[in-house]
Amino acid sequence: MKKRIGCLHAHYSNVQYIENALSEYDVELLHFVDPGLMNRVTSDHNFQNSDAQTKVKDQIEWIAQCKVDAILITCTNYIAILQEDQLSTSVPIIKIDEPYFEYICRTEKPQTIFFSNPATVEGTMERLKQYAKKKHKVIDTEVVVIKNSFELIMQGLKEEYNQEVSKSLKEKISEDKMISVAQLSMVEAAKQVEQESSKFIINPLETLVSYIVNQLHLQKI
Repeated sequence: MKKRIGCLHAHYSNVQYIENALSEYDVELLHFVDPGLMNRVTSDHNFQNSDAQTKVKDQIEWIAQCKVDAILITCTNYIAILQEDQLSTSVPIIKIDEPYFEYICRTEKPQTIFFSNPATVEGTMERLKQYAKKKHKVIDTEVVVIKNSFELIMQGLKEEYNQEVSKSLKEKISEDKMISVAQLSMVEAAKQVEQESSKFIINPLETLVSYIVNQLHLQKI
């Protein structure tokens, strides 16, 4: 029987990444997009953390009622806000960053993690720190934020955005460090640089797909 995954996104651009990544598998994807929550979290000082937690809880439980086999959350800030112990659903929740964290924690050499969106850095790195601690791993990481790049993707300037991401990755590619990109929007540029340099770049999309296929036992079409 075809599996059904409910996907919660903070931005419409993530929909196509997930659709393309799972296009060869027999799975139905239901997409739920709400850019408003993160906008309020970052710009509305009267919007409390408890308000955000309640909103995410309501979103997750609404998706769970749509008869899905699993719920995928693609926004790391949503994941950081989520309080799983407050949920009234037993539907499995897949967090995009955990397979990515797992791969990072397997690497002993120093690593550079790239971000384009500064607003996601603190939440992602805190979750990575906690994940590594839980796994009893010590990781050596450097964070690089690609300045003035995220505005490009938000304006729909995908080609210009990819150029900025590629440029920053190429500046670090020669260093003796493992390199990764922390956001879905960076995957396309990372794959291009990977092909040109023959140096592996960790990305959250490939680690996620492997995890989903294994967890839900997806079959190829």
